[in-house]
Order: sequence, then structure tokens, then C-alpha cells
Amino acid sequence: MEASSVLDLKAFVPAKDHEIAKQFYADLGFKLNWGNEQVAELEIGSFRFLLQNFYVQQHVENFMMHLMVDDADDWWKRIEEAGLRAKYPGITAKPPTMQPWGLRVLYLTDPSGVLWHIADRRSA
Repeated sequence: MEASSVLDLKAFVPAKDHEIAKQFYADLGFKLNWGNEQVAELEIGSFRFLLQNFYVQQHVENFMMHLMVDDADDWWKRIEEAGLRAKYPGITAKPPTMQPWGLRVLYLTDPSGVLWHIADRRSA
């Protein structure tokens, strides 16, 4: 099979409470393309993932997503202006900081505990 035959690639992201998770991602700026009780497709820019109505704590504690952006500070501003920490108690949101591997990363957990690395390549 050649790589040219690949048409799409999406991760299945677990959700403890599917409805709350869908609202969280909408508040963050993702668009809900379609969904049912088991799975929903969320999109930002031209990138998508599948949010599944599935939760195993050990799986979630080891699940991470990486989102490369032009400006992590803009994303931090988006998180702050949306009031995500107040609206979703228990999530973690840490502003962008330079990491030893050369990316500026802000860390955000969704209401289920999925860890997002939202990063840019700007210098410190």
C-alpha cells in the first residue's frame, strides 16, 4: 500500500461525559461536524479528531494530543477569554513556556483529563 492511498487520519479521543466534552471543545473553538451518542467529529482549521463516548481512567491518564499553532499566546488568550477554568472546574491550564526540546507549550486538560500540548516554535 502506498502512502498516496491514505485519505484521512484521526485520533479517537476519550470522553468521560460526552456532552460536557463536546461543549468544552466548542468553547475552545472547535466546530462539531457531526455526532451521535457514541462519537462526534470535531474540527479546527482543516484538522479533525473523533470524540468518543468512552472512558477508562488509566487510558485517559496516558492520552495526549499535540496541536501545533502559529502563536500559543493567542491560544492562551482564547482559553482565558472563554473562562474555561471557571466553566470546567478541575481542568488544568498552564500558559505557554519554553520547553527543553525547543517548543513553547501551553498545557491544557479537557474535562475528562486528556492532556493537550498546544505549541508554537517561537523563541522564548
